[in-house]
Amino acid sequence: MPLPQEEGKYSYADYLTWPDEERWEIIDGIAYMQAAPSPAHQLISGELYRQFANYLQGKPCKVYPAPFCVRLTKGDENNNEDINKVVEPDITVVCDKSKIDERGCNGAPDMIIEVMSPSSIKKDRVIKFNKYEKAGVREYWIVEPDVKIVSAFILQESGRYGRPEIYTEDEKIEVSIFPDLIIDLNSVFGTI
Repeated sequence: MPLPQEEGKYSYADYLTWPDEERWEIIDGIAYMQAAPSPAHQLISGELYRQFANYLQGKPCKVYPAPFCVRLTKGDENNNEDINKVVEPDITVVCDKSKIDERGCNGAPDMIIEVMSPSSIKKDRVIKFNKYEKAGVREYWIVEPDVKIVSAFILQESGRYGRPEIYTEDEKIEVSIFPDLIIDLNSVFGTI
């Protein structure tokens, strides 16, 4: 299979044929190649992962760092081959172990965190935001390393994300899906 072009219509079946050493996402059939993360991106992502992993140790929910394939399904695809929304979030939290298979997560995770880079702003703030909301991801964080801000979106009963809670580098975030988990942003942004 030739490497994807942004104009093409791709599915999960195509995704499975692409080189493992390259990170691709498919959103509504359009392929997006992910840029290599910066050192600051990796440090922030790593510290967030560490705090979640420490908290979730011995609990049923699990946290997965990138690269980790998430197939956003709502049960309307005929099979995995038809899926046209495949993302690789920076951090994924899944509490329903039946969604985990040998290739990643099949269905909406409970929480996703994206650490923005200059090339991913539109994708993270608009495209992925809408897809995560529609898929039913309960909590979505957008982390902005340059300004040291986290926007936390919580899925409401209406099925829409509410107004974001905005946190700065000196604050702590109470994770809505785990009310006893507090993420210290000073530690997160202090790594860069």
